[in-house]
Amino acid sequence: MTKSEVSVTAGSQRLVDFYQRLRNSWSVETGRHWQPGNPAAGQCSVTALVVHDELGGEILKTDVNGAWHFYNRVDHKRIDFTMSQFDGPISYDDIPSTRAEALGDCSEQQYELLRARIGAS
Repeated sequence: MTKSEVSVTAGSQRLVDFYQRLRNSWSVETGRHWQPGNPAAGQCSVTALVVHDELGGEILKTDVNGAWHFYNRVDHKRIDFTMSQFDGPISYDDIPSTRAEALGDCSEQQYELLRARIGAS
């Protein structure tokens, strides 16, 4: 786990376990930009949807290099399981988003596949 990955899950074994399930489930089938050396690449929208399903909270977005990056806020805490796809820190705007907008950045099939792979309820 990298330093940025630890900060997102610090203090919560539940989040650590959930992150590991996500990381082990990401593939080119769940996000077209996935890479073996950068498994979080292209996984932000599909992951934000699954996190919203499992943990509730809100879906947020921020502009990163001219593209929307999706993540979550749960219990007043920013949760971005896919931040490791970027080379440097992200300047988060915390712009409210919607499930429909996040789903517009991935396919229903990618979303359903990731949900099934992690054993989403």
